[in-house]
Amino acid sequence: MPKKPFESLLIVGIVISLSSSGVHPQTIEKPKIAVFAGGLATVLNSPTLITSNKARALRGLPLLTHPDGSPARFDPLVPQRLAAPVEVYIEQFSAHPLESDVAELYAPPDGYLDVGGAFHEKRQSPQDKPVYKVTLRPEDGLYPLPYMALQVNGQPWDGACTSAAGPQGCRQAYFPDPSRLFEEIDRGIGGRTRAGTVNMLASKASYDFYRALPSSGYTKGLPAAKRTDVGTGDIPPEVEGEDWFPAGDQAHLRVPRMKDLAKLTNVVQKALSSGSYDGALWLEDSHGVHDTSYWLNLLIDTRMPFAATSSMSPHGSISNDGDLNAVDCVDYLISKVWADAEGRDDLGVVLVEHKQLFTARQVEKISGRPGGYQVPGDAGVLGSAGVVPNLWSRPVKLHTWKSAVNMSRLPSSVQGVRKSKGEINLVEVRIKDDLGMLLEEAIPTVTMARYNRYFKTGASGDPQEEVEVLARIEKNLQERPLGGFVMEALVGNAVVHESLGNALQIAVFSGMPVVKVSRDASATLVPENRSDYMIEGDTLTAPKARLLLMAAMMKLGVLPPAKDPLNPTAEEKKRTQERIALYQEIFNTH
Repeated sequence: MPKKPFESLLIVGIVISLSSSGVHPQTIEKPKIAVFAGGLATVLNSPTLITSNKARALRGLPLLTHPDGSPARFDPLVPQRLAAPVEVYIEQFSAHPLESDVAELYAPPDGYLDVGGAFHEKRQSPQDKPVYKVTLRPEDGLYPLPYMALQVNGQPWDGACTSAAGPQGCRQAYFPDPSRLFEEIDRGIGGRTRAGTVNMLASKASYDFYRALPSSGYTKGLPAAKRTDVGTGDIPPEVEGEDWFPAGDQAHLRVPRMKDLAKLTNVVQKALSSGSYDGALWLEDSHGVHDTSYWLNLLIDTRMPFAATSSMSPHGSISNDGDLNAVDCVDYLISKVWADAEGRDDLGVVLVEHKQLFTARQVEKISGRPGGYQVPGDAGVLGSAGVVPNLWSRPVKLHTWKSAVNMSRLPSSVQGVRKSKGEINLVEVRIKDDLGMLLEEAIPTVTMARYNRYFKTGASGDPQEEVEVLARIEKNLQERPLGGFVMEALVGNAVVHESLGNALQIAVFSGMPVVKVSRDASATLVPENRSDYMIEGDTLTAPKARLLLMAAMMKLGVLPPAKDPLNPTAEEKKRTQERIALYQEIFNTH
């Protein structure tokens, strides 16, 4: 039986209480959050590892310099683990320029170092340096240290790749799962709270990490004993573009495929159906997180809060925003501002970006800069994020456990269309396997079309002018039994030029639903027009309408195909309109 929110019994700390019988430890209950790694996730990226001058000087290699050729002032420090305990001396009053200004407020140091570097508990001369003595241990966790590694040929690392860069000559910068990101945030590697504390994540919740659609992979595999995510078996060798999806230049970019939607949906739904968690967090790149979060909003059947976020800059880079976004997500998940009167999530999947809470349905990325998100139309910003999130409004559209197209409400199969010997026939398409998991081949093919002024090549409105649309119709009928279109129409009256409209009607009467949306950035409400046999896309943008149509097709299947799609009968038109009405209900409410 699934847990109610925040009924986790995980022991994460000790509280000491005094009583007549002595001192008794009490367990502290904290929520448990499932954290999922998505593809191309800049928030899971890290700066290139560059060989330090410590290592270069030790081996007589050329030192790092500034662009003007002068010696580099500092070494780049990289979070690393100590292999053994080491005793260090820390100069007193070196943490802030004005510590010594109030020296009378401080306790005496642990001792003094003389000019020869020897430690004494008492000052030996005025030149002695006051110090604190501390032992750093491997179990302390990560410490920022000089990077000492060299290439196999003895040369320093000056970039991500070897001097003979090739397909096998480069290192990965993305973390394979979010555990390292969370450890570095908790360690304070990228910054502390304003109060000077760390453990910003561990102090609030416990976490399990999932490689739903990771941004990096184990190309040589990984034994189960070394896994840092929740998996238990050995990881076999993973293939770039198949098992993991990094960002980069065009030559190295690997964008997730349609079938990867099934994979990520199954991973998330299975985890959140386990009854082990009180909230969920999705991490992805800033260009895709607004779309994926809407897909999760539609498909995932859960009553717990669900947040998503991204980063404009790699983790560990100057002014990185992703770390704070992740912390703000956790603050949102544990805040209960999302709860209805019965403790169920009432907001659906929320995108948390730069101190704002966005509804996944309406948020769009409009600019490649921090904070470059907006909500088309008149709603979509739910509130502000932070240690104490502030909610301003609640969405009225259906989501997650309320959604009519979530995993629990999808059928095991629907009807698709396939052309054989010149005739279009209905065929069965399996949506879920025997375990209730989404099948990769079930993801529908939904193609985008767009109104453009001065695009027509003739005056007759002949659909044969629309060769791209007609070719896609034929390919769908041969290979993709679940197919449809989203058409971006003219702003305001949502019209489309005649030839494109006529070609899309051929798609409709071939069994392929067509959704019409406004092409403007504010997602203007599309006016109702049943005579064009299109589904009105409400206030959705074209990318969001595409995702909803894909989900709706896995719920409803195709439209009834006409015997002759170019000349449907009155009865065939009536049956099509009746079926479109079912689609329209989903688009009106999601």
